[in-house]
Amino acid sequence: MTNQKNVNKNGTESTNVNSNEAVEKQQAIKQQPARKAPAKKAPVKKETQSNGAVNEGVKPKQTPQQVPQQVVQQNPQQRPQQNRNNFQKKKTPTPQVAPVVEGPVSDEPLLKIIPLGGLNEIGKNMTVVQYEEDIFIIDSGLAFPEDELLGIDVVIPDITYLKKNLSKIKGIVLTHGHEDHIGALPYVLREIKVPVYGTRLTLGLVENKLKEHRLNDVKLVTIVPGQIIKLGVFEVEPIRVCHSIADAVAYAITTPYGKIVHTGDFKIDFTPIDGQKMDLARFARLGDDGVLALLADSTNVVREGYTMSESTVGETFENIFKHATARIIVASFSSNIHRLQQIINAAYLNNRRVAFSGRSMLNVSSVATELGYLKLPEDIIIDIKDIDRYPENEIVVITTGSQGEPMSALVRMANSEHRSMEIVPGDLVILSSSPIPGNEKSIGKIINQLTKKGATMIYESLADVHVSGHAKQEELKLMHSLVKPKYFMPVHGEYVHLDRHKKLALELGMSPNNIFILSNGGVLEFTSKTAKIGKSVPAGRVFIDGLGVGDVGNIVLRDRKHLSEDGLIIIVVALSSATGELVNGPDLISRGFVYVRESETLMDGASKVVEAELAKCLSKNIKDWASLKSSVRDALSQYIYQSTKRSPMILPIFMEV
Repeated sequence: MTNQKNVNKNGTESTNVNSNEAVEKQQAIKQQPARKAPAKKAPVKKETQSNGAVNEGVKPKQTPQQVPQQVVQQNPQQRPQQNRNNFQKKKTPTPQVAPVVEGPVSDEPLLKIIPLGGLNEIGKNMTVVQYEEDIFIIDSGLAFPEDELLGIDVVIPDITYLKKNLSKIKGIVLTHGHEDHIGALPYVLREIKVPVYGTRLTLGLVENKLKEHRLNDVKLVTIVPGQIIKLGVFEVEPIRVCHSIADAVAYAITTPYGKIVHTGDFKIDFTPIDGQKMDLARFARLGDDGVLALLADSTNVVREGYTMSESTVGETFENIFKHATARIIVASFSSNIHRLQQIINAAYLNNRRVAFSGRSMLNVSSVATELGYLKLPEDIIIDIKDIDRYPENEIVVITTGSQGEPMSALVRMANSEHRSMEIVPGDLVILSSSPIPGNEKSIGKIINQLTKKGATMIYESLADVHVSGHAKQEELKLMHSLVKPKYFMPVHGEYVHLDRHKKLALELGMSPNNIFILSNGGVLEFTSKTAKIGKSVPAGRVFIDGLGVGDVGNIVLRDRKHLSEDGLIIIVVALSSATGELVNGPDLISRGFVYVRESETLMDGASKVVEAELAKCLSKNIKDWASLKSSVRDALSQYIYQSTKRSPMILPIFMEV
């Protein structure tokens, strides 16, 4: 296995404080070498760019310092004429729905953009780009289940279309390492054996995930912003962006009909923690050269203004830590390396030790430290089991559970179920996140639980302990103005976000006929002169339950919902094999319906209904078991509903003696 040489330096900027001691400590942080975990023999193949030419790989003869200029020189493409009138100031037209046209209108090959996930929802992002016999995939994410999906662990995109076109797929490119962009990879790569391209941190997180799923033969190719990835007819260039995780990129895709820009998740941060600013100049050059289509992040489009810089959170942490006299517990997303770095910096400046808690927090911090993205001052990290050896005012615990997840470390602390610690009166708990849509109740519940235990709570509405990683309206306007696309397709959001992003493009003067809102499975087709919505492909949700992939469908979920609402009654009877008469029973077993000992009258009545129905069927010479079970089920269901206004699931079990 060859390792990609670390091209970019990842440093940490600490906020100045008004004391010589603090300044000296900040210098110590910057000078401190990254702690490296012991090297482990990774079973996953990981390849990087070399000077040898490789089919379907990364073009050689580039260095990160030369990339921006070389990309322009080495990749002359015949670019479509830019429709400058699209961005002239004019009265906002009335939004129109793009017409659906099935079938090609010319003999030209079609360039297709096919979202298989991430539209009309939050999560499971996956986009397919296709030109004739060449396909590549952008991201492969998961989503977390809604409350009604009982027992489901995660949800991934339906890849039926990809499985039907396996020979055409050239690779998967990743924008960043969040679960909604990489979480489905272990399931997808079992079906699709192709290389995976991503930045160092992204692939570091992917590699850990693949090891857990025992996928040892996946080809991982490390890329840096500015390199050109050759995937069939496509040339794909990663562009540095800022997000709530390090090493995030957008992609500029050169196609036979022009360039497509996919922003991935992004925000514009002029003071990023690692000093790696978003490459706005590259987006501007792309816009000047001509961009066929823009696919842009819509998550925060409903919010006005600009997203605050991540550095503002560090200032808040330093101020809170400076005045805190008790133990501090900070719950955050484990993937937000910049947030973790700022918490560690604030702890170091205030003479506190740091302990990590939560499986994903331990895994991500280990990978980030090994790759040099997380800088740890010497001796600052302690094991969570050792926190009782230190005074409470010298401890900071960084934990998972900011969304109130039932099995997270913070929730286990609140429920006194954590192996190493629990919340005690006086603890200061900081929720350094904002609620993911649908998690509001869980977060409210954990805040109440922690408050009852005597903890002091700080969260987003009380202090600047969190900033978003997604662009707000003014940043999105800047992206549109730089790229100047001929066509636009909003991505990454629920319908309200996609629709608002369309209106934003209209406000900027774009023609409504050049804006396309699709659903998962929709197909946006291009020729050299036109764009239209074509015939849809199969798309949907695949449910993961334990080790089962896709074996839980709507019928199973309906039964689970039925059982959870009204319970179950099992009827056990023994029938004569000769005559069909009742020999023994009926015995009724109730689970989740009523407590039998307290409902003897109801259950006795139910037994009599079953006996009467069996006798009725026997008198009509009905002996096949399917008909008998159906009749008994219907009769008992009617009796139960009339008596209780409930409809439990009824399961007849017949035995022949």
